[in-house]
Amino acid sequence: MFQPPGARRRPDRRRASRLAAGATALTLGLAAGCAGAGAVGGDGEQIVVAIVSNPQMQDAISLQDHFRAEHPGVDVRFVSLPENEARAKITASVATGGGEFDVVMISNYETPMWAENGWIENLQPYADATEGYEPDDFIPSVREALSVDGDLYSVPFYGESSFLAYRQDLFAERGLEMPDRPTWEDVRELAAELHDPAEDFAGVCLRGLAGWGEVMAPMGTVINTFGGRWFDEGWNAQLDSPEVRAAVETYVDTVQQYGQPGAATSGFGDCLTRFSQGNAAMWYDATSMVSSVEDPASSNVAGDVGYVPAPVSETDAAGWLYSWSLAIPSTSEHKDTAWDFVSWMTDQDYIELVGEELSWERVPPGSRLSTYEIPEYAEVSEAYAEATLTAMGEATQQNTMTEPVPYPGIQFVGIPEFQDLGTRVGQQMSAAIAGQQTVDEALDQAQSFAETVAETYQAGSDAASTTAGGS
Repeated sequence: MFQPPGARRRPDRRRASRLAAGATALTLGLAAGCAGAGAVGGDGEQIVVAIVSNPQMQDAISLQDHFRAEHPGVDVRFVSLPENEARAKITASVATGGGEFDVVMISNYETPMWAENGWIENLQPYADATEGYEPDDFIPSVREALSVDGDLYSVPFYGESSFLAYRQDLFAERGLEMPDRPTWEDVRELAAELHDPAEDFAGVCLRGLAGWGEVMAPMGTVINTFGGRWFDEGWNAQLDSPEVRAAVETYVDTVQQYGQPGAATSGFGDCLTRFSQGNAAMWYDATSMVSSVEDPASSNVAGDVGYVPAPVSETDAAGWLYSWSLAIPSTSEHKDTAWDFVSWMTDQDYIELVGEELSWERVPPGSRLSTYEIPEYAEVSEAYAEATLTAMGEATQQNTMTEPVPYPGIQFVGIPEFQDLGTRVGQQMSAAIAGQQTVDEALDQAQSFAETVAETYQAGSDAASTTAGGS
């Protein structure tokens, strides 16, 4: 168990890196996406880390020799899965107390609820007692989203909002101008000008893959800016409202007319590949895209991309606030060692390690304020640093919604039932994008799902009102 009598001293990471480079006998039993690893010696300790297989997380796996150099008795076993699969597996394990994992990658959706349920550890004592970790360096909006009563229950690996990326070179060639604050009508008009299906070139790339964290992330922000919401303040489902209908029709029609082929199966990863390889003129998605889009080693469009705020309709701002973060399940039997790994992957030294070992373009963005003060990162991020921080700062319900709601969250509804509800609704939206059903049919079914969830909260509100009235 955690013992906080004194500060936990961090190893000198740069010295450890040099030692690792010269230690030819050091070998790893790890690979991206591996399902297991051997023990380290007879007295070694193994921790199991469940993460999402996004590019930044794969980078962390590739840098494990540095962690091993500091902790030679620790074997890290990774379970790396696509976003939808990772969520399902991690949630099932943690909610049932399965105990398979010592570290889990979750977000600001799960963190407050899981903390209140006692499923994950309070990490504030660990962070405060770890010399040089500086939890106050986390971007304030991200830190707040991962805290309960002021204490961190998960720590950010990267943070993000969303914005619109576009090919500045193509816009210049065609004499097109991107507005400083584009609307969805602007996006449609520009996409129509640039769309060229004969050349497998999309005017705009948008997610269509079913999942509350896939298609419903960008589509949720469109619903918000069009004046829609999932529930009103009385917990009445609103997915068949005129505002939601207009938003979904716009999204579906845009991707059907001007989007990428097979959009119904496109998630973040597919859109990233398509845009980075030069097969789309615009892409509305997570600000974290920049780590790959601006990496010249893997992107054909690095240096040719501009970034503007998320498209709007009835609001002044749009977008989301999200953080992939690391937490320690309360069932872990290796909490101290788990924190050693968590703190290694989320502190300032790791940011510099990625920059020096891989490239500054691949640094995980949006977690720490100090990242944006590193001269090398400031230079490579000139095109998107301000846009990223602005998007994260503007991502509040007050800025991105037109009506009040009874739930926390922007692109998600912060209730336990939303994983299932969002997934079911996402399946309907994906089917509409695929042309398997109409938008009206998709929203009728989505409304039915939402009404079932709403009944629980309406009953609770009625009971509370009755109690208050009789007191």
